[in-house]
Amino acid sequence: QVQLVESGGGLVQTGGSLRLSCIASGRDASSYTMAWFRQAPGEGRRFVAALTWDASGSYYADNQKGRFTVARDVAKNTLYLQMDSLRPEDTAVYYCAAKRGGLSIFFRDYDYWGQGTQVTVSS
Repeated sequence: QVQLVESGGGLVQTGGSLRLSCIASGRDASSYTMAWFRQAPGEGRRFVAALTWDASGSYYADNQKGRFTVARDVAKNTLYLQMDSLRPEDTAVYYCAAKRGGLSIFFRDYDYWGQGTQVTVSS
């Protein structure tokens, strides 16, 4: 079992920045591929970015390339999402997720989820 707890969401103006954190705990938590997804009102859960357990591989959704950066501190079992140049369309609940094995953009491939943190970007 892996437990995930997100933090760092909030209200920010267009063009601003936020850094989300996700602390993982549990057996072998540091060996999981981890990812961020988001869900806006009335929409499904969408892939944002993912990072392998050793940070050797990463992948981003097209809309986030160049604006978002995913990183992890293995010693602290913490995943980060640095979000810059935020836009109103980035408003959503952001979820941290974990899975064994390689990267995936599909939420069904992930076994463990956090409770989510709200990000609101005002225009």
